[in-house]
Amino acid sequence: MRKLTLFTLFAILAMLTGFAQQPKYVFYFIGDGMGVNQVQGTELYRGELEGKIDIVPICFTQFPYATVATTFSATNGVTDSAAAGTALATGKKTKNGAIGVLKDQQTPANSVAVWAKNSGYRVGVTTSVSVDHATPAAFYAHNGGRGNYYEIGKDLYTTGFDFYAGSDFLSPYNGGQSESLYSMAEKNGYTIARGYKDYLKKSKKANKMILFQTEKASATDRSCLPYAIDRQKGDMTLTEITRSAINFLSKNNDKGFFLMVEGGKIDWACHGNDAATVFHEVMDMDDAVKVAYEFYSQHPDETLIVVTADHETGGIALGRGPYELNLQVLKHQKVSEGGFTKIINRLRAQYKNQVPWEAVQQALKDNFGFWESVKLSEKQEARLKDIYKKSFEGQETKLEKSEYSQDEPIAGEAKRIIDEIALVGWTSGGHSAGYVPVFAIGAGAELFQGRMDNTEIPERIAKAAGYTK
Repeated sequence: MRKLTLFTLFAILAMLTGFAQQPKYVFYFIGDGMGVNQVQGTELYRGELEGKIDIVPICFTQFPYATVATTFSATNGVTDSAAAGTALATGKKTKNGAIGVLKDQQTPANSVAVWAKNSGYRVGVTTSVSVDHATPAAFYAHNGGRGNYYEIGKDLYTTGFDFYAGSDFLSPYNGGQSESLYSMAEKNGYTIARGYKDYLKKSKKANKMILFQTEKASATDRSCLPYAIDRQKGDMTLTEITRSAINFLSKNNDKGFFLMVEGGKIDWACHGNDAATVFHEVMDMDDAVKVAYEFYSQHPDETLIVVTADHETGGIALGRGPYELNLQVLKHQKVSEGGFTKIINRLRAQYKNQVPWEAVQQALKDNFGFWESVKLSEKQEARLKDIYKKSFEGQETKLEKSEYSQDEPIAGEAKRIIDEIALVGWTSGGHSAGYVPVFAIGAGAELFQGRMDNTEIPERIAKAAGYTK
């Protein structure tokens, strides 16, 4: 038998190890509420901003592997975030409202993050909303009710991952009846940092860390970080959270890490049917993905990045009948619906609730471009004036309610009108059963092909990385 040359041996070994390549670093991005049209709409919007009918791709849509996944829960054709988060975390279907348990709402189901920890990897779970919200909670908690925030917060310590980040705890004191979740941190070996600058000060000496926004920011709204479209200087961002997580998980780490990052407020903006805010949130999560992609570029043979969503929200439609879009008009919207509500609230305080139409009209010009950059029809202007009269001239104001906000009627009407002009439609203020996208790049990314169910995604991540369940 002819002897194999050294080159041939190397070639065979390269082929064998190439097929068995396992990622040392795994990034799992979840855009809450981010269906196919939320992504497509963002790219079409970017195209129109450049004056063309075309897409301008965001980072993660350019990954070499792309497919779609189904999202139904064990009990409902349309899932909620708890059941969907559990599916994406554990590979198990459950009942709507349940976190990290099976359909019986009692039997625990461990997540891919736990599998990674059990395999010796460092683990981080992060989000742009509260750290005890449905999607992040599904990776570390076990509870039959997603609203049991205090108990879910306790599970954060019990599971004991290396790094957590989000806006804050939603119920840190349990109504004053129990020990504070904050006081539990030190007892369980955690350092709490408040904001990115505080993280930089404390991270070197910390063994485990929880990163929250500043106390000042939490005093305003502990439930989430501000929308990207409303962001002010000093507000913590999902990009900063992702960068902090990579930095912390890489510290003294030869084995590798698993990091989940949730863009949680895409869903919130979709519940409010606020197209401009949605597209900004998708781009904001993409900015966080870019941080992971930078890391991948330095470790291309050792890194896997998977980007997906838990479900679609709002039933967004890119078109309202005419065979055209006018998404570029959304660039004139400077704040979210909730952001404009705050502006109206300030006017109410300034004028002691006797706000003249001229002041409201100027606010609409400044924040939506109406009458100047954005032309209104007579009917659209009449709708705004009618809402103004009902809201400001002696009648009790009935706030518009969506899943996560209550807003001024004039803010809701302005948002609806600019969406109409953009030719964006909405089916509902809730979730839908639409496909969600799946994108992947890196070691093991070839596993993410063909239509799949959401429960298959964590299983394929575990297969790629060789995690032990």
